[in-house]
Amino acid sequence: MSEEFGPDFITVTDEDGNEFELEHLDTLEYNGQTYMAFFPAVAAGQDGEPADGEEEDYGLIILKTVLVNGEEQLSTLDSDEELEAVYQQFMESLFADEDEGD
Repeated sequence: MSEEFGPDFITVTDEDGNEFELEHLDTLEYNGQTYMAFFPAVAAGQDGEPADGEEEDYGLIILKTVLVNGEEQLSTLDSDEELEAVYQQFMESLFADEDEGD
């Protein structure tokens, strides 16, 4: 079976050099800016539970694309207000997709 339709994962590096693997959920355009929603990728143990005592209590991560020296990079949002507005857009988009499947 092809994994072409499986989840998309990316690895990001924070300003301290720590790498994180994220699962891409959705991308949207809002107020002329591109935003991407992710969940942290959690390695599962043999029983399907998170490995190494990790908890599944991870929230949605929203990043925006910015141009730095002509290259597109992911960045955190500038304010809590921007985060809340974009979060609401993602929730509407995700729940609209879920409603269409019913």
